[in-house]
Amino acid sequence: MKPEALAKWEKLRAKGRTRYILVNGVLSYGLPMFIFMTFFVHQNDLTPISIGFSAMVWAACGAVFGALTWRLLEWQYRKATHDSAA
Repeated sequence: MKPEALAKWEKLRAKGRTRYILVNGVLSYGLPMFIFMTFFVHQNDLTPISIGFSAMVWAACGAVFGALTWRLLEWQYRKATHDSAA
């Protein structure tokens, strides 16, 4: 990681993993995917049940995406800070 990326990650990291997953996973990935997939791709199949199911699926996908990106960035951060400490 470059020094700018390290500083940015340290700021995000300080706010906590849960907040990161909610903001960067559920809201920034899951919500746009829910809107696009539900209302544009499957617009002919809309029922309240399908909309609710789609919301749950995309919220879960967003949470997984957020958790995976957190782990990746944390791994890169630890690698960068461990290498510079040695």
